Amino acid sequence: MKLLFLPFLLACGLLFGQQEANLLGTWNDPELEGSFAYDNTYNEIWGLAINGHEYAIIGSTAGTHFIDVTDPTQPFEAHFVAGAQQGGVVVHRDYHDYNGYLYAVCDEGASSLQIIDFRGLPDAIEVVYDSATKIQTAHNIFIDTATAKLYVFAMDGGPQGYSAMRIYDISDPLNLVYRGEFNNFGGLQVGHVHDGYVRDDIAFLNSGGSGFAIMNFADPSTPEAIATLTDYPFRGYNHSGWLSDDARYYYMADENHGYDLKILDVSDPCELQVVGTFDAEVANVTSIPHNQLVACNYLYVSYYYDGLRVYDISDPVNPELTLYYDTYSAANGSNYKGAWGVFPFLPSGNILISDMQSGLFVFEGPSDGCDPIANLRPVDISCLEVNAIKDHTQDSGIQIFPQPASELIQVSLTLPKSQEKVNAQLLDINGRSVQRFENVSLQEGQQTLTFDLGTGISAGVYYLQLQSEQWQVVEKVLIQ
Repeated sequence: MKLLFLPFLLACGLLFGQQEANLLGTWNDPELEGSFAYDNTYNEIWGLAINGHEYAIIGSTAGTHFIDVTDPTQPFEAHFVAGAQQGGVVVHRDYHDYNGYLYAVCDEGASSLQIIDFRGLPDAIEVVYDSATKIQTAHNIFIDTATAKLYVFAMDGGPQGYSAMRIYDISDPLNLVYRGEFNNFGGLQVGHVHDGYVRDDIAFLNSGGSGFAIMNFADPSTPEAIATLTDYPFRGYNHSGWLSDDARYYYMADENHGYDLKILDVSDPCELQVVGTFDAEVANVTSIPHNQLVACNYLYVSYYYDGLRVYDISDPVNPELTLYYDTYSAANGSNYKGAWGVFPFLPSGNILISDMQSGLFVFEGPSDGCDPIANLRPVDISCLEVNAIKDHTQDSGIQIFPQPASELIQVSLTLPKSQEKVNAQLLDINGRSVQRFENVSLQEGQQTLTFDLGTGISAGVYYLQLQSEQWQVVEKVLIQ
């Protein structure tokens, strides 16, 4: 029944704009061996654009391959860097770049951190750092280029030994300055952080079986917990995610067969909300989203078994599948095979996919002329300021009505003792005063207060603050 129904579903999907992606070119080295664990010859994909050339950086059991994709119909290996560890033991490599340097790590064996100077491309590259002194193995890395911080996840090496997560300052790209190791995020104790996304020191941390956390690492010596999430639909092994350009939504995957992607509303990161889930729109019960990235109004996902999926997220809580391509020709299964990573940030708009068994695929992307870097917005963490106020408040059993309010606010509360000269004001979500009311004196016991909102206050979320010399209350108010 399902097989008979599937063509109808696909036909309906095509009517709404789904289409197979246009494959421009491929690259594969058949002489490379697969891993012992998953028979994956290839792993992570990254991309570089420099001096008029575009490159796919693809990891293999042998090392790091620089594939020139300037002409996407004729990809060729321009340069190669052998890994410190090679062979069937290798499953994972990972890459990020900063200031003309590519940082490369591996998660298996006698590995090392390699830093590759690629500023001489297309003519030459140079390995300028290759050492296990600080990092021997790492599962993933992320570089917050705005603050020159390297985040290293599930790593081993250096005097610290094993770390669930570690931060280095790379203001001097070849001189890693240790800034701390971390495994506790607002009370969420984790054995490891699997992967993460960081923008301007705000880190979104995918922590495997432990769940998800958002942290502020502006000062790594005093990190600030923003939120944690351990209960959500399709919860499994919290694997990876990516933040939307406007910093309002986080698209998150759990690495479990048949589990949906999650859409998190992080517009108020102190109050996380899962606002939707979606899948690859295939009849494959073993489908797994592995990695996902956002560029402008599109979400790009690499699926084990199901290949490339590109979603239009103009409506961020209702992604629409627009492009697809199955890079894995063998039968679906309950293991981990097929598309590993995706990279959509090349100036050409072309999409890079690494398939674990088949190598590099280059696709034509849905380029809309959007600059994915220029459109990045900072994460709004003003809720931390409001929470800092709330930390010093007293529980008064306060009730505010009506909610939402329009012309006036009525407040019912009960006090154990009277309070003289109580200052009352309305704060916006950044903690700034938008309206002050006349000072009031509060009596012992139950009472009701009325505040006139007047005119000129925009609809939205606000906070009512009542404060005396010894006492303070802050409560959320909705105004329509």
